[in-house]
Amino acid sequence: METDWKKKLSAEQYRVLREAGTEMAFTSKLNDNKKKGTYVCAGCGKALFSSSAKFDSGTGWPSFSDVEGDGVATKRDFKMILPRTEVLCKECGGHLGHVFSDGPHPTGKRFCINGVALDFKASK
Repeated sequence: METDWKKKLSAEQYRVLREAGTEMAFTSKLNDNKKKGTYVCAGCGKALFSSSAKFDSGTGWPSFSDVEGDGVATKRDFKMILPRTEVLCKECGGHLGHVFSDGPHPTGKRFCINGVALDFKASK
């Protein structure tokens, strides 16, 4: 199965989605995307976030205040000593990023997502 992922994904997408890597801040073209549409998993195409929930967090990664439907799962991550909440694609299990409790109202959430883990589908 991992060989299938290596064929489907770019090296950077594979490193982030399948090996829980993090892309460099301010490198994703999706960080500044202002178009209306849906952000989907770059691995499997599952709908994850709506453009209406996207906001500029100033962190250098696409950030969202809420999820679209039931596309994401979360789990505790202890890789940085202090626990964080990892965000995963519910469909394929790909690593997307992390969620923090310092986002805007009404959710107070900041889903800080690697842009390379996403594809964008513009609204028609």
